[in-house]
Amino acid sequence: MAAKLNLSGPPDSDTSSPNDQSVSSRSSNRSLRVADKARRKNEAEDPFVLALKYFSDVEAGTPVYGNDDVERNMVLVEKVAYSKGLSPEAISIMLEFAMSLRMGTILCPRVLKCLIPAAVVPQEAVVRAFVWLGVGKIPVSTQILFIKWVLTVFDMIDAKDQLRAIYGFIFSFVTEENLCPFICHLLYLLTRKESVRVFRVRKLLELQSKLGRQPFLLNLLSLYKVFCPDLVTLSIPSRIKSVFRNHNMPWRSALIAVQKRDGSQAASSISPASTIKDKTNPRKRKHCHLVLPALCSVVNKEAQTEPSSSRKVVPLVQLHSFAQLLENMHRIELPAQMGSLLGSSLALQYLDCVQDESALLRLNFWLGYALHEEFLFCGDGGASQNSEEALQFLNKLLSTQHFLQEGFSSSEAFLYKFLNVWDGSLLRPQILGLLSNIPVIPSSQIRRLLFEPLMQLFFTSSLFFKCGLMECLNNMLLKWLTWHSVYALEDDLDISLNSHTSINMTLSGFKDSVMELVDFVGRLASVGLQLEGCHSLLLSFILDFYETVCDTFLKYGLPLVVIPPTGVFYPALFASDPVSVDRLAYIMYRYKVNLTSAKSQETEQAFHISRQTFREFNHYAVVMVNCLWNSKMFQPGMGIQPGEELLLKSNVPQYWMSFDLIHHPAFMSYAVDFHQKCWPGRKDMDLNSIKHSKPWSWYLEYLFSQGYDGLKQFVQSNISRQKAAGDGQGNSLST
Repeated sequence: MAAKLNLSGPPDSDTSSPNDQSVSSRSSNRSLRVADKARRKNEAEDPFVLALKYFSDVEAGTPVYGNDDVERNMVLVEKVAYSKGLSPEAISIMLEFAMSLRMGTILCPRVLKCLIPAAVVPQEAVVRAFVWLGVGKIPVSTQILFIKWVLTVFDMIDAKDQLRAIYGFIFSFVTEENLCPFICHLLYLLTRKESVRVFRVRKLLELQSKLGRQPFLLNLLSLYKVFCPDLVTLSIPSRIKSVFRNHNMPWRSALIAVQKRDGSQAASSISPASTIKDKTNPRKRKHCHLVLPALCSVVNKEAQTEPSSSRKVVPLVQLHSFAQLLENMHRIELPAQMGSLLGSSLALQYLDCVQDESALLRLNFWLGYALHEEFLFCGDGGASQNSEEALQFLNKLLSTQHFLQEGFSSSEAFLYKFLNVWDGSLLRPQILGLLSNIPVIPSSQIRRLLFEPLMQLFFTSSLFFKCGLMECLNNMLLKWLTWHSVYALEDDLDISLNSHTSINMTLSGFKDSVMELVDFVGRLASVGLQLEGCHSLLLSFILDFYETVCDTFLKYGLPLVVIPPTGVFYPALFASDPVSVDRLAYIMYRYKVNLTSAKSQETEQAFHISRQTFREFNHYAVVMVNCLWNSKMFQPGMGIQPGEELLLKSNVPQYWMSFDLIHHPAFMSYAVDFHQKCWPGRKDMDLNSIKHSKPWSWYLEYLFSQGYDGLKQFVQSNISRQKAAGDGQGNSLST
């Protein structure tokens, strides 16, 4: 029996398997139906859901006074709004109820004040509300309250494409005198380049003639001028006395409480997404422009997980890699607070890749306002009283410019003004770093904009400022020449370091600007060395500059050769440190290579190096050879020829040998060391014995082995050494 049961078990189980599966499926479906029914029952019993249903279904004309239902449901909605915030569906229902005036105008302000979003605000609800705004039955005070609410939650609206689609409809409200300040603020946030039209500019100018030069009109016109300067001929003042104000007071505390309770990081976005801050009391100025806004989305985590492909635009904050950036390049929604781009490397990559200039124009507008407001227009010390914030701000700006490999036109305009009031010490490394990034300045303007203020600072500042300025001007020249070598065209030279606001300049115009800069540095260097007693540190920075200048033709392709002035050449030649003399020798060697190459290409390339340049170089080369090699210092025709009586009074024996490679103050220690190694048994030291043929060759090898490659290259290129019998060096000049 047991065997039969065991044998019959498997067939029975096989035949009952489909039945068991069907029973299980029916049980599962029944459980789902029960759970769904229970959920619907709970929702139906949820007082908040019932309250939303009430406001959704209430009929027009329902009285408010004596209506306990509306009061009870309104209190429920307010309780949830101020504690948890309202969901997008709840905001849509309540906003529709308020703006449609189904129960009159009494509840409308109360409803608007409790519209505290928990996550995002549906764009469709805002658009429908604007449609109701056009009906004309809503009181003006309620209309203003609604627009204030839109400004407050602007960054929380899930998309802006439909709002920009009704830009013209929103613009029509600008004629309402009471609404105009708030409409201008909203238009400022929605404006793109395609939004600027001639008829809108005319309308704003008409309003200005009627209302006066109101700040809200000037701000909107200034943005229009940024996008289309040809359409706005009005002169916009660089500083506007009053600007857009924040209108978030009815909702601020509630928004902060809700977002902190939810652990959201969007609390910083509560203020309207404007690039302009509150009007502050001038006696207690708050320096808030130097704090970069965060590039963050106000949507909660659940909303961020939604696939971005379902939207027409993609917020930058939702992109986390360069691959995502490339995939969504043409669908990116820029943040309203353009300053936040400076804090995101991905946003900077977008700026570097994007072809539309609107993003850079908006960023320049924000940046120019922040720089002018905090460094130029503050009467209480400005950034000097917030040095840490200013330092971080300028360092971030510098890192951004280095990332983009170009400067901003707004920082360039700021620098031209700031140099006239700068003391040379406030944030010196950052200001000089920004200064080195400015693009090529036309030669007709460079003296007024740059040279005059820098000259005053140079001659009245410390040695370290002089060194820093020399380094700054060297970096500036390097960037000009590098841009020329990469982007110069044969017919039209676009040589601006800022490719978005380029200055079209001919090759001759660019050469004139470079020539002006090099001549200016030459004058500064000559006088600066006299003021600082030919300080070796300053001389080092000056030689850095001329190491750039000597290679302008071969290294950067610019048919221009500028020889250093005598005020730089002779202090370097007579310097007490061998490094300076070696660097001067290298510079002269590179000058000869560049001039030789330019001379051979003059007929082919249709350019001309002046004869005066060749004469100056040949004179310097002869002076160096006669001084360092031939021991013929202070001879006729050397350029420096003191009177014979003065030389005799100096009591220097054989003064004509004082600056050769043996007796030169920079190399005498090497000559003494070589003499001791070559003749260790001698008690009397005779340095002139080094000038014999073999010791002289050994001494040169010893000197070159110390790392003075510049001196070695100069000697090899300018002096033809010949083996001769007996004493003497047996050399001839090959310049």
